[in-house]
Amino acid sequence: MDRSRSSARDAVAQGVSAWERDDFESALATFREVLQEHPYFADVHNKAGLCLAMLNRLDEALEHFDAALKLNTAYAEAHLNRGIVLNELGRHDEAQAALTRASELDTRDSRAFPSDVGNRIAVTHAQLGDLYLVADHPLEAARHYEAALGVRPRFMDIRSKFAEALIELGELDRAREELESVLDARPGFVGARIRLGLVYHRLGDNRAAVREWTLCATEDPEDMRPRAYLASVGVARPQAPASEARAR
Repeated sequence: MDRSRSSARDAVAQGVSAWERDDFESALATFREVLQEHPYFADVHNKAGLCLAMLNRLDEALEHFDAALKLNTAYAEAHLNRGIVLNELGRHDEAQAALTRASELDTRDSRAFPSDVGNRIAVTHAQLGDLYLVADHPLEAARHYEAALGVRPRFMDIRSKFAEALIELGELDRAREELESVLDARPGFVGARIRLGLVYHRLGDNRAAVREWTLCATEDPEDMRPRAYLASVGVARPQAPASEARAR
């Protein structure tokens, strides 16, 4: 029986409900039934693709994302999902192109694309950056962190990781600028302050390094990292700085 657009949307809502219960087979069956009668629903193609991806049927998932994008080339979420699947299939160059396009679309007009798409793009880039950093490829890591920050510049955890990659690359002045930006926004971010102390130390400014590490030790006395760094420069018992302390 042919569904009206209204009843088709009701069916889509049922499919979404099944998806939220992690019943991906039922959700997929519902979305495909809708597509038999309404093959031009780009968002339903995208949802079907997500179900197939969760079922590890990646090639079929890619077909649905491609169909969604054929109907709507500016569908940022479909570009994102396509990029994730391509990455899982080992097609990394195509994945990068899809993720870049998703990022461009999401930032082009924030009113036209939901904020969660931008969040997912940023997190996906950051996760790739983490993998590259663990694999000792800081240049690739830095590129992904920078791409993530291009979408969500206020994600300070990612900015701190970007600084870590810059440290590994020896770009200490840039790392210092990034970490100072993080601490301006989040003065209590101990991990970023420890990294800033390390940057100062490598730049030859041990006084500034001790100041930052002492602040960290004062902030969290149980964290052994700043104490270890302080001990490495001959400071056995850190004392809370007074006039030298950075604005908290």
